[in-house]
Amino acid sequence: MPTKKHVPVLLEQTLRLLRIKEDGLYVDATFGRGGHSSEILKRLSPQGQLIVIDRDPEAIDAARALSNNDARVSAVAGAFADLGDLLDSIDVPSGSIDGMLFDLGVSSPQLDDAHRGFSFMRDGPLDMRMDPDNGQSVAEWISQVTERELVTVIARLGEEKFSRRIARAIVARRSTAAFETTADLASVVDAAVPFKEPGRHPATKTFQALRMYINDELGQLERVLPVAVDRLAAGGRLVVISFHSLEDRIVKRFFRDASRGDPHPPDMPVRADELNPDVRKIGKLVRPTIAETEDNPRARSSRLRCVEKIGGEACVQ
Repeated sequence: MPTKKHVPVLLEQTLRLLRIKEDGLYVDATFGRGGHSSEILKRLSPQGQLIVIDRDPEAIDAARALSNNDARVSAVAGAFADLGDLLDSIDVPSGSIDGMLFDLGVSSPQLDDAHRGFSFMRDGPLDMRMDPDNGQSVAEWISQVTERELVTVIARLGEEKFSRRIARAIVARRSTAAFETTADLASVVDAAVPFKEPGRHPATKTFQALRMYINDELGQLERVLPVAVDRLAAGGRLVVISFHSLEDRIVKRFFRDASRGDPHPPDMPVRADELNPDVRKIGKLVRPTIAETEDNPRARSSRLRCVEKIGGEACVQ
């Protein structure tokens, strides 16, 4: 079944904040199907460069097809938490990147492909791994996880108030038959939730929580942010698009702390020029317009934040 065309979220806002230079070096650390990347390339001269990264094999295949047809593009397979090693593998020096983008979460093609097991709306194997060749699938994990840990994951990452009921139902069901498909799990969650939110499937939060856990999405984000800032050139910008309140909280706190500079006792008078901040925040939180959410409902929960690297000399390419 062909997947729908991926619609990049907050596209115009992202391009404006990246402030693309024609001959600059940019990184799309979450290539997906290249929605943002294709627009960045339109703004680069033949001397410009774009590095695209993804851990999804299908996404990286699309990225390599793009790089084979465009000498400005370098495609690198891997998780963005390993950003430093991935850039080192293609000899990109620290402090050389003019702009970097992270578009977090799951892409439309991943949701639309039943065989990837991300969506309760399309029956398929209960997998949800961004990289199907590494780590445990959701089916494998829920076959052996304790009920207590399952409650914790669903409550924290899904912010699901019925986490105990859902975990209890999953554990009870697996004692008689293993979970194999997305529809199988969705039906158990549906039956366990006593009150339904209008317009939202009862399994939405549980599926989100399991996907985020199995792919270590919050841990990956926490590890990559300081590396991303370190890799920027002076004046380079980092743009992060998140879709979950916990993701946005991590980004917000990191940007806040990095823009404050060196820690000091609260009662010690310190001049602004003595703080040595790594970045400065650019603008305020950006949300999608009403028109965008009407055109692309998956943009509804998106949030964008941006910082600019301070100090040092940009690396000459």
